[in-house]
Amino acid sequence: MAQMAETKKRGKASGKPAGKANGAGVDRDRLLAAYRTMLLIRRFEEKAGQLYGMGLIGGFCHLYIGQEAVVTGIQMAISEGDEVITSYRDHGHMLAAGMEPRGVMAELTGRAGGYSHGKGGSMHMFSKERNFFGGHGIVGAQVSLGTGLAFSNWYRGNDRVCVTYFGEGASNQGQVFESFNLATLMKLPVVYVIENNKYGMGTSVERASASHDLSKNGVPWGIAGAQVDGMDVLAVKAAADVAVAACRAGKGPYLLEAKTYRYRGHSMSDPARYRTREEVQMMRTQHDCIENARHHLEALGLADKDFKAIDDEVKAVIQEATDFAQASPEPNSAELWTDILVEG
Repeated sequence: MAQMAETKKRGKASGKPAGKANGAGVDRDRLLAAYRTMLLIRRFEEKAGQLYGMGLIGGFCHLYIGQEAVVTGIQMAISEGDEVITSYRDHGHMLAAGMEPRGVMAELTGRAGGYSHGKGGSMHMFSKERNFFGGHGIVGAQVSLGTGLAFSNWYRGNDRVCVTYFGEGASNQGQVFESFNLATLMKLPVVYVIENNKYGMGTSVERASASHDLSKNGVPWGIAGAQVDGMDVLAVKAAADVAVAACRAGKGPYLLEAKTYRYRGHSMSDPARYRTREEVQMMRTQHDCIENARHHLEALGLADKDFKAIDDEVKAVIQEATDFAQASPEPNSAELWTDILVEG
């Protein structure tokens, strides 16, 4: 499928500054691929929410609806072989990295056809083939692991970069700052991406963080940082180009703060009563990342029929993934003893 797994060949970054991107000079095909990826994530997450409500997905389920531009824009800036690691709001990252919707949906529903054979669920899926290293349920834990992946690249002397995502709620965890220190000491090729969606489990970032510009959290270690409009896929891509190029050039870590927004609660069990409906509606109507990309594409000549065709195709993919998941058997009990030991 034409997802953002079709990453660009290695080459020079655009060098555009972080911030707003006006769409001028944008490659139509690349923007169209980004639009499709964001729509695929949106429709997948909507379906996952439905299945959770039907009792077909158990445990925790954290949806990515509203934040699709962040991971899509980042994927446009990285190359084949670069690694990705993130936290528990991870289904969108999986799809953007090129993991098959059917395998992700099967894992969500605890089926043998899932990426972790039905044992990992929403928070713990991996794909070595797509260089996707999870989904991690412990807040902030993936940051030290991502730093370790960057160390591996540094040790091997390749030019790969590890993109390490975490939320604003994890940004003040101690292990995050420990990772910053090591990454700077060794000039590790890691792009730290804070997906700041304004709210942790139920607390706004203004109430939980003394730092109100999280892109500057790396300043004590000399880490370059930038804020970017995480609801604009073009702006994210431009900012990520700069960050990735700096890492490849051996300048050490880079910190991006993507200002984004989640439309749903922290998880499916969160009614999100700590914010107003008017606030959510304002973000949906005025700042939605998919509508923003659509407006750019309309200016480039796409018509309503083109968008309908994309939506129909995406819906068919999601339905096929759902059918596959429901038809896939539950894991055999023998799976309890696999993937727990690696013999050297």
